[in-house]
Amino acid sequence: MAAMHFHLDRPTNDLDYVEIVPHDAVQVLQEIAGPESPLAKTYRLYFQHVAVASLPESYDERLTDLFPGRFQNLRLFALDAHDLALSKLTRNSPVDRDDVAHLAKTVPLDPALLRTRYRQELRPIVIGDAERHDRTLEMWIESYFPPRT
Repeated sequence: MAAMHFHLDRPTNDLDYVEIVPHDAVQVLQEIAGPESPLAKTYRLYFQHVAVASLPESYDERLTDLFPGRFQNLRLFALDAHDLALSKLTRNSPVDRDDVAHLAKTVPLDPALLRTRYRQELRPIVIGDAERHDRTLEMWIESYFPPRT
């Protein structure tokens, strides 16, 4: 959904989701629309549950309802662009870096807001070497937000 919502250049066949309400509906959704479902086989699109996600603490307050009122039993929300970028920080794969570079240009992202959300909402709860993540964020800011002349 992020690829569509933010016009990312790379194609995707999965719709990642972090949370489903009620929580016990995960199995039902995976049967109906997971990777091996009839829906996936027909449309080559499937829902993928992301069990571990590094998201800023208050991300849910900034979600965007993508299709309000469109579906009777389904609501889809997209992460705020800054929260999406920060969700890619701990993995920092080449694809993640490409996505952040794209968001930096097209949204555009605000580097000061990235730093603030990282320091206040993600760093206190991040798993792993926080100093490594600090360096990654600074590398992103240096690479994707050139100094203005």
